[in-house]
Amino acid sequence: MASYCVLVTRLQQALSNGVRRYHVSSIICQRARVAVSQFEPNEYVDYEKLEKNINIVRKRLDRPLTLSEKIVYGHLDDPVKQVIERGKTYLRLRPDRVAMQDATAQMAMLQFISSGLPRVAVPSTIHCDHLIEAQLGGEKDLQRAKDINQEVYNFLASAGAKYGVGFWKPGSGIIHQIILENYTYPGVMLIGTDSHTPNGGGLGSICIGVGGADAVDVMAGIPWELKCPKVIGVKLTGKLSGWTSPKDVILKVAGILTVKGGTGAIIEYHGPGIDSISCTGMATICNMGAEIGATTSIFPFNHRMKKYMGKTGRAEIAALADEFQEHLQPDPGCEYDQLIEINLDELKPLINGPFTPDLAHTVTEIGAVAEKKGWPVDIRVGLIGSCTNSSYEDMGRSAAVAKQALAKGIKCKSQFTVTPGSEQIRATIERDGYAKILRDVGGVVLANACGPCIGQWDRRDVKKGEKNTIVSSYNRNFTGRNDANPETHAFVTSPEMVTALALAGTLKFNPETDQLTGADGKKFKLQAPDADELPKLEFDPGQDTYQHPPKDGSSQHVDVSPTSQRLQLLEPFDKWDGKDLEDMLILIKVKGKCTTDHISAAGPWLKFRGHLDNISNNLLIGAINMENDKANTVRNSLTQEFGPVPDTARYYKKNNVKWVVVGDENYGEGSSREHAALEPRHLGGRAILTKSFARIHETNLKKQGLLPLTFADPADYDKIHPVDKLSIVGLADFAPGKPLKCIIKHPNGSQETILLNHTFNESQIEWFRAGSALNRMKELQHK
Repeated sequence: MASYCVLVTRLQQALSNGVRRYHVSSIICQRARVAVSQFEPNEYVDYEKLEKNINIVRKRLDRPLTLSEKIVYGHLDDPVKQVIERGKTYLRLRPDRVAMQDATAQMAMLQFISSGLPRVAVPSTIHCDHLIEAQLGGEKDLQRAKDINQEVYNFLASAGAKYGVGFWKPGSGIIHQIILENYTYPGVMLIGTDSHTPNGGGLGSICIGVGGADAVDVMAGIPWELKCPKVIGVKLTGKLSGWTSPKDVILKVAGILTVKGGTGAIIEYHGPGIDSISCTGMATICNMGAEIGATTSIFPFNHRMKKYMGKTGRAEIAALADEFQEHLQPDPGCEYDQLIEINLDELKPLINGPFTPDLAHTVTEIGAVAEKKGWPVDIRVGLIGSCTNSSYEDMGRSAAVAKQALAKGIKCKSQFTVTPGSEQIRATIERDGYAKILRDVGGVVLANACGPCIGQWDRRDVKKGEKNTIVSSYNRNFTGRNDANPETHAFVTSPEMVTALALAGTLKFNPETDQLTGADGKKFKLQAPDADELPKLEFDPGQDTYQHPPKDGSSQHVDVSPTSQRLQLLEPFDKWDGKDLEDMLILIKVKGKCTTDHISAAGPWLKFRGHLDNISNNLLIGAINMENDKANTVRNSLTQEFGPVPDTARYYKKNNVKWVVVGDENYGEGSSREHAALEPRHLGGRAILTKSFARIHETNLKKQGLLPLTFADPADYDKIHPVDKLSIVGLADFAPGKPLKCIIKHPNGSQETILLNHTFNESQIEWFRAGSALNRMKELQHK
């Protein structure tokens, strides 16, 4: 039946595009196989394998399955023997593809080169979106980035060609929008070297953010390990309307679960309310699931996804998904580990922040809250776009608000920037007039890239340390993330709300109840925006920015200069010497929130993402030292002098002294950047002791041969002082589920022993013993 449905779809396409485009005989010959994308005509959607694995697991477990379980278990390496227990066992999986953004792809490809393998084992792509700084506007910023980053772009393009990786050039757009437009589809499993990879869940797929070493495993054809995720259900009822948007759904969920409430779980949306959300709106919700620590998020296959796939050239896959839809939706009666219910009829527009994405407020109350808390109410800049909210619908709804203001003769009171999600979105909103409206109201259209969302913003309207407020449609608002100014109070909300607030210039404005003043002095009220979710005409693809890898790249040369300041070939980390880690010094005892931005800052440091030694100069420079409440100022326990964290770490390394970091709750939340694990390993670190870890960072630390350990009793965090020495003992008997002991030696000669827990399994312990996961891979290859 599936083949018949695909055949009909192809015949319809042939007729609608003119009979000369297809020969009926060729359609019939190809009808049983559907390509995964237009760029990979020889790779095919394999729902039959997914179905086979699901049926094996369902029979074994003898219970209804959630959608998340179907797709995850449908990709098991061994569905017959795999032990499956939510939240406990580690699964060995076979993802379908890999995607990498340019900042993380550098280290991922350097590691892949070190593996000695000739070509990637699964379809893989590199996307150039992180190295373009917002400064003057789209075209100028893009050209400047090409000039500055030419060495890195050439490396990625040549490495992609040599090892069989597709390459999306700078200007193509943001990785997650490109994936949604071209690569993801219902039932696929994709891993990406960016924490917002879950964006693809808006198209019914399991898309998980990982570090580069995980990507190397999959590209090498090695089963990828993931702790069997729990499943949190979010049942949506009612219907979105008025000023309430898909962004408000995830802002609400973030307020409920907090930044760590989704850790170790997949968020699975279901219920009748999902039909009122567009495909790109679902992607927005899944994208920002990263902010609650979720492994990923997903929606079940429905007609909104089918409509989007048809508009983006994938009607054949949609038709095939129709035939397998029972496997692309949750089973009736399936059980969730936690269930949240949200009535969309009652949901109000929200704005979250500052400094953390889970601090939720209604737009109605934010002005009064800000005044009470002493937060600046005047909005200096409004920013729309980013991988979370840069779809055609997002731009259309923002333009609908802006158009009303222009009709009354007014423009934005705040500065206003616009980031299209992809070259296809940029070209289409230019053609359809949205871009002109947004410019006319005062907006600056930036390059198709991440830009200010990740700190790539040459901001000049405020000085560092100047207290100010910005409002964006981005996903993260950690301290200093957007502009490196710790006094910037960043709030996140929907793009249409950003536009309305930028027009008013203040947090005290609520477009549902308040009025603006037109050029004629008369008051007027903005009407709730309405816009098409997809263009009436076909998407305009814009410029062709994709580089196909050649069939045989063995003759391709990849050059890394030994004197380069941007790229550096990797040297293997040292193996474990078989001894306990004794008398380690404490590099820093971190106080409070410590994200990957605190551990390895982005912004101007992005240029060193391919050079481990250079980027290690930003190690933990944003973390607050418990000893003095200062950032980047720690005691050197050998000299008793205070200095920068990286300098102190280098001093310890030079003197062959091992060191450890002590952290607080949810250590390493935020980005997937594995540099936050590579840097401490490179500078001589051996262990990170915390109350709890964010999922991706914990895995990244393990991959690089470090010991991420948690206090068996969180109160033991208070027993450790920055001047103490720590010994981790019992490593000779290191085993899954067996705690390790930590001996705390105080300067007065006294000592005490605490227990440390870990989540290592057998293969991960081998990573530690070998010095890193990459070292272990080479050992296995040699054997």
